[in-house]
Amino acid sequence: MEDIFALAQQNQQCAREVLQSTQIMELWQSIGAQVNLIGSLKMGLLMKHLDIDMHLYTPEVNIEDDFRVMSRLACTPNLQSIMYRNLLDTEEACLEWHAHYKDNDNRIWQLDMIHIVKNSKYDGYFEQVANRIMSVITSEQKKTILRLKYDTPNTESIRGIEYYKAVIESGIDNYPDFHQWRKEQAAEAIIEWMP
Repeated sequence: MEDIFALAQQNQQCAREVLQSTQIMELWQSIGAQVNLIGSLKMGLLMKHLDIDMHLYTPEVNIEDDFRVMSRLACTPNLQSIMYRNLLDTEEACLEWHAHYKDNDNRIWQLDMIHIVKNSKYDGYFEQVANRIMSVITSEQKKTILRLKYDTPNTESIRGIEYYKAVIESGIDNYPDFHQWRKEQAAEAIIEWMP
């Protein structure tokens, strides 16, 4: 297997190229949104699941503004699809957008854009989680997380926070143990954990 850190670094670079090609951050900023990268791209832990997680903040969420941004994104060459969920009336207080983009190597990237009302429950929460993880994670734990992500079958859909919690909190260091660890965890829509 090629060097796990080199592969992660290559994916980081490709993700930045996707951001530049789509101009997605600038599109959100054009409606006054604060754009924060979170998740595996921010933490340098991007492996096989090619996703870019962004949280977007405005004092109020205007659905028409969001659709204007998405209509402009839809005109981007190689954009494959856009999905939408309205969670404004839940404690998440957000609009959830997911888009798929095909890069120059024909790899499909998932763009996860969560537009959150400022000062709501999750304002800044996941940014804080990422910052905490980056402040405590060791090089060996990073390597373990990247290897677990690499070893995960393509048919499995696993949230990044599950890897981070398993490795940092529980010391999991191989995929069979990780698989068993996941079976023992309570199913939660949002895992509220930070080291």
